[in-house]
Amino acid sequence: MLEAGLAPGERPRFLAVRRGGQPVLALALASGSVTGSLANAYTCLWRPLADEVDVADAAAIGLVLRREGLVRLDAIPAEWPGLAAFAAGLRDAGLTVRRFRHFANWHEELGGRSWDAYLAARPGALRSTLRRRARKAAFALDVVTEPSAALEAAIADYEAIYARSWKEPEPFPAFNPTLMRNLAAEGLVRLGLLRDGARPVAAQLWALRADRRHATLLKLAHDERDRAASPGSLLTEAMLRRLIGEEGIASFDFGRGDDTYKRLWTSERRQRVGLLVADWRHPRGLAALLRHRAGRVRARLRVLYARSPPANPPEPGDAP
Repeated sequence: MLEAGLAPGERPRFLAVRRGGQPVLALALASGSVTGSLANAYTCLWRPLADEVDVADAAAIGLVLRREGLVRLDAIPAEWPGLAAFAAGLRDAGLTVRRFRHFANWHEELGGRSWDAYLAARPGALRSTLRRRARKAAFALDVVTEPSAALEAAIADYEAIYARSWKEPEPFPAFNPTLMRNLAAEGLVRLGLLRDGARPVAAQLWALRADRRHATLLKLAHDERDRAASPGSLLTEAMLRRLIGEEGIASFDFGRGDDTYKRLWTSERRQRVGLLVADWRHPRGLAALLRHRAGRVRARLRVLYARSPPANPPEPGDAP
């Protein structure tokens, strides 16, 4: 984040509460046009750091945040045990806290299952597609895991595939290469490339947790010219076969979003939430609260409208 993930004008900011000389609660923030989590569009999880959140400690943080008028905290796990106490402390400091749904995270707990047992539990349509495509395709797999000339070549191939994919240009072009190099230095990167001969056709960036028991798929792309061969699905299969069957991971997740394909490979969904933290006495905070309220009203009206019958029901012979 500090090397390649901050927007122009943003700077890191770290807040901590100490008791007895020891830090008990800490926040990693970024300050710019708005203060918020030290996070960006690539971040899969962010939360205040604490073994156990004390409401009074969160209130101390809140007194500092009041000076900002508005703070947005993103990518917080909804299941975080300290979430309620943290929000309560901010309210005790005189702040208004509004929780919102940020993004979904699809994940799989393997529970000691082998690769074959995991694959057998996947939908039949997915297994059938993988079998058909594997018979027709002649792709080769490369996986880079550590700093080397091969890593730099793989990063170049990754970026070439991304440029030929359906995806929008990256908002922070240097972020993913920097992340790959930093992960590789710790032996935690799994950069997979699928090749047709010498030509790379699909790429995936996986990151291992420090204990190497959990893997996260952070980025993926494939060359649109090869879409019909399902290179993305074949690469997902190859990477998971390696991570589960050879490296023995206990769980994995697919990062940010509710993309349909993730439901084929994983069984469980968890929610990441955000907190809009505002001081209604501050112009910036009041404006944000009013926008948030208006957005909630619009969402409810859309739901009500969708449930309402049309004013003039079609005749039985009308086209649907």
